[in-house]
Amino acid sequence: MKPQTRSQGDDLRPEYDFDFSQGERGRYYKRLLQEGSNIVILDPDLAEAFPDSAAVNNALRSLLEFARLSGDLRHRTTARAKKRQAPRG
Repeated sequence: MKPQTRSQGDDLRPEYDFDFSQGERGRYYKRLLQEGSNIVILDPDLAEAFPDSAAVNNALRSLLEFARLSGDLRHRTTARAKKRQAPRG
């Protein structure tokens, strides 16, 4: 295999000459299976609502805080509140 010559439009520095024939396929595959991934794929309608990861993180933190507060309120309900929530029939 003869070395490739650089075209005139190539602005990559010579020290960044990557030899992709030395790459190893699936190098991190087993680790990914063991540790899992932090990548989440959003449905298109959700992706429109959240422009970046910071927006998603803020929404999830708000949801967690709301769940914590709701859980605390649920444990402090009184008998009167339970009576109001009972279905009429």
